[in-house]
Amino acid sequence: GGGISLMVIMGSGGHTAEMLRMLSGLDASRYRQRTYVVADTDTHSSAKVAQFEEAIAEEYGTKAGTFNVSHIPRSREVRQSYITSIFTTLRACFHALSIVWSANPDVVISNGPGTAVPICICAYIFSFLGLRSASIIYVESICRVKHLSLSATLLRPFVNRLIVQWPGLQSRGIEYYGFISQ
Repeated sequence: GGGISLMVIMGSGGHTAEMLRMLSGLDASRYRQRTYVVADTDTHSSAKVAQFEEAIAEEYGTKAGTFNVSHIPRSREVRQSYITSIFTTLRACFHALSIVWSANPDVVISNGPGTAVPICICAYIFSFLGLRSASIIYVESICRVKHLSLSATLLRPFVNRLIVQWPGLQSRGIEYYGFISQ
């Protein structure tokens, strides 16, 4: 494959479907390594990644590069209190340190699942300290029409690019290009 190492943060359900639609427009031959980060309880996303990568292998053959799936504990379960999510997020951060360090991505891309928070923060810390260098791109989910998600709000200071898909969300430091995950 090519020379770029890409880390893709998958969510569950709609986040995964949206991310795979975005990735389908990429030239896989440009990426020597694709690391997908999936919550450890999310078997659906792991299966969808495997199907997606099978299609890449068929289309690109030996130029497809390689891929792997890394699993991380969820930062926050649906309906989990914000107080207890501090502890589960810290647990996820410890796992994220190892995942980001070993994958050494050039680019990290996310569209908003909670799993993004520890991964993006670890990638940012490694870049800030000069230990690794990753561009972090956060594409807000298409379902966020009026307000940024909690993940986008938390990660805004740490990402290189924050992209939204609705014009009403565009503001200083937030990019808008229309719908990119159709």
